[in-house]
Amino acid sequence: MTFTEQNTNTTNTSIHPATHMGHVHYTVADLERQAAFYQDIIGFKLHWQNGNAAGLGAGGHDLLRLTEVPGAREVPGTTGLYHTAFLVPTRWDLAHLLKRIAETRTPIQGLSNHLTHHAIYLPDAEGNGIELAWDLPQAQWPRSYAEMMANHRGLHPNEVFSALEDREEEWQGVSEGTTVGHVHLHVDDLDAARHFYHDVLGFDYPLDFENAPAQLRNSAAFMSAGGYHHHIATNTWQGEGAPQPPADATGLRYFTVLVPDADELARLKARLQAEGIAGEQTDEGWLIHDPARNGVMLTLDPGTS
Repeated sequence: MTFTEQNTNTTNTSIHPATHMGHVHYTVADLERQAAFYQDIIGFKLHWQNGNAAGLGAGGHDLLRLTEVPGAREVPGTTGLYHTAFLVPTRWDLAHLLKRIAETRTPIQGLSNHLTHHAIYLPDAEGNGIELAWDLPQAQWPRSYAEMMANHRGLHPNEVFSALEDREEEWQGVSEGTTVGHVHLHVDDLDAARHFYHDVLGFDYPLDFENAPAQLRNSAAFMSAGGYHHHIATNTWQGEGAPQPPADATGLRYFTVLVPDADELARLKARLQAEGIAGEQTDEGWLIHDPARNGVMLTLDPGTS
């Protein structure tokens, strides 16, 4: 049984298996600097700019939206974004991203082979965490946390660069198939976060989460729709009871969860209301907040609606 097969036995409380991530929206102190970083280093295209706001991505739907707020400041040690994972469709794309990072001498935080995906970690120009990821074929994904922890390893740059030989064409920035693969959040209470994302919204635990090593299980949780390795991760690595960011902080405003149809969106709203979780209807969708005040925008997938 593969990783995916093990986690496709969903229940009527599970979120729709076609659910996936949409764009993320950040408050920034310097729109010009942040937009330049994502274009020059990450290879995004500027989709639009209107005054103090901009949308960027791979040429299709926005993957990242930025809103500049005068006086906004970086505030470390709070709940909020740990990183956003931008998922590229091929090893070749990931190799060119690492090549661009090396050419521009952009600092990185590490590389990893998670057995489900290869990842490059780095901060953006204002310290928001970025994971650049490429998924391995699902048939190769581990079948248990024991297998994953036993075989998890670092990723040598040369292993990534070897994919440059896959195609001879010139890199033109990230490919159109690039998506937001997952978001990883700092929270102040892991049990409360698990209740919100798993029990209420219905994201499932991949693999045998209860058999994960205690050090991991007691500080982080990984959840997904449709058997994916994870769409949402939460951790208490800033400490249990970590403070929420002040109103003038840079960082995550919200991330977007795309559901495939209006029936699923209505079902999620009903479950939230039954839990006494208030939401706000906006032009983009139904905005709610998790117990750590991370913003979550529930909306219809533009590819299916």
